[in-house]
Amino acid sequence: MTPVIELRHLRKSYVMEAVEVHALSGVNLTMQRGEFVAIMGASGSGKSTMLNIMGCLDQPTDGAYLLDGQRVDRFNEEQLAECRRTKLAFVFQSFNLLYRATALENVELPMVYQGVRSRERLKRARHALEIVGLDKRMSHLPTQMSGGQQQRVALARALVTRPRLLLADEPTGNLDSKTAEEVLDLLIRVQAEEGLTLAMVTHDPDVADCAGRIIILHDGLIVHDQVSPSHGGPPIPHIRSVAPQAKVGSRAGHGVSANAK
Repeated sequence: MTPVIELRHLRKSYVMEAVEVHALSGVNLTMQRGEFVAIMGASGSGKSTMLNIMGCLDQPTDGAYLLDGQRVDRFNEEQLAECRRTKLAFVFQSFNLLYRATALENVELPMVYQGVRSRERLKRARHALEIVGLDKRMSHLPTQMSGGQQQRVALARALVTRPRLLLADEPTGNLDSKTAEEVLDLLIRVQAEEGLTLAMVTHDPDVADCAGRIIILHDGLIVHDQVSPSHGGPPIPHIRSVAPQAKVGSRAGHGVSANAK
C-alpha cells in the first residue's frame, strides 16, 4: 500500500542576514494511512518547518516529498493550492476562525473553495458540528464561545473537507488542562473513527503519548522514532537528552530503520 507521507532526505535552508540556516538537514519519514504521529522537539528543531512542508505551505530546498505517491516537491503554486483544498486540513493553536462569522459559516467556508454546492455545504457543516458536540452552538459567533468550543469549530472545519491528512500544530496549546484533555479526547476519537492520518506537533509528553508513534527532531534531523508508551513502547526520552548522533530514518509500521545520515 502506498504510504500517505514519504519524506526522502528532505532539506530546508533559509538565508537570514547573509547566514544560511539549516531548518531540516536530511529528514526521512514514512507515515502509513490511519497513523497518528506526534512530532516533538525543542524550539528550532525543525518540527514546524517539517509540518509546513507536509501541509504544502512551504517547499523543501532539496529532497523529495511524496503525498499519496505524488511528488509534491515538484508541484507549482496552482497544484499546491489544489492539494491543500482537496487532500489536507489543518488545526492550529490559535483556532484561526473568522470572528464575524457563525460556527456554521466558519465550517462551511473551506467547502466554498472546493466548489461544493450550498445545500451540500450546509448538510456537511451541520454534520461536522454535530460530530464535535456543537449542534446547539451552530449560530454562535466565536466571541460567544469558550476556547475549547472554538477549537471544536476548528476541528469541524478541518473534518468537513474529508482530508487524507490532518495536520495539527499544538492544538491544545491555548487551552486549560481540562479543556485540552476534552479536545484531545475528541481528536483521538475522530481520528480513529474517520481513519485519518494525523501528524501533530506538541511540546507536551502527555499529549504525545496519545499518539501511536512519537518522533523527536533535533537540529533538523529525526533523532528518535518509537511506539508511544501508551501503545507498549518505552518511556519518552527527555527532548534535550536525546543524543543528536542517534539519527533515525524512515519507519513504516513498527520497524525502525536508521538510514538518515
